[in-house]
Amino acid sequence: MDTPRHTCLKLEIRVDGGGGSGSVAEPVFVKGTWHPTRFDLSITDGLHAWNCHATEEEVKERASSWDQTVSDYLDLAERYLGFQQSGSVYGFSDAGNGSKRLSWTFEKEGTKLEWRWKCQPSPDCKRTTAQVLDFLMDANIRLSEEVVWKMQSFDTLKLEAEKCLAQSEKLSSEKSEFESEIYGKFVNVLNTKKAKLRELRDRLSKQGTAHQLPEDEEDQSTDKTESFDEGTDNEDDRGKNILDSSKDATTSASKPRGRKRK
Repeated sequence: MDTPRHTCLKLEIRVDGGGGSGSVAEPVFVKGTWHPTRFDLSITDGLHAWNCHATEEEVKERASSWDQTVSDYLDLAERYLGFQQSGSVYGFSDAGNGSKRLSWTFEKEGTKLEWRWKCQPSPDCKRTTAQVLDFLMDANIRLSEEVVWKMQSFDTLKLEAEKCLAQSEKLSSEKSEFESEIYGKFVNVLNTKKAKLRELRDRLSKQGTAHQLPEDEEDQSTDKTESFDEGTDNEDDRGKNILDSSKDATTSASKPRGRKRK
């Protein structure tokens, strides 16, 4: 079973002040109790009170006449009787025999419409008025407690935010100091590495110059050795030719020069 919802609306109704003084605004409190298929209204001006008990059949008939579902009809009625809507004209006029007619206007598809409900005089005005005032007092207490709770929550959140801000500033300062220190150390290390690299480069440059001179001398000695080897080969060839010539001469001298006799 759905729990009924409760609302209370304060209306400023213009009434005739009498004596030619014109109309004056008088406050009227409208307490609504909203059920899934019906609603009840308790209305008081502080002195008199009226009741409106809209039954399920009446709500269904009204909703059907306006081409609405029961839930849509009740939602729209609760919206206008739970909170005063700007642009809506509220009325609380006499309906005869002590009855009152509560009305309010609204727009639908560009057309201004009006809903009206007849309210009967309360059999016990004091009780009805007391019920409305009790509801307002309870609602005021709940709102006050909620305001206090939200204020406490706000103060707590504000304190936490201040702590977080202070911690954030501290971390930011420490971060800046850390970065400055690290950058300083990095620059020193980088400069040291650069100095070592320059020293190594100078050493390599000097060693390259020292190695170049012996290589040039070795190239020259190699050329001379090759020339010497070529000369030795020529002398060997000449000696071999001389030896071959002497052998030929010896062979020729050992052969007989006369002819054989037959």
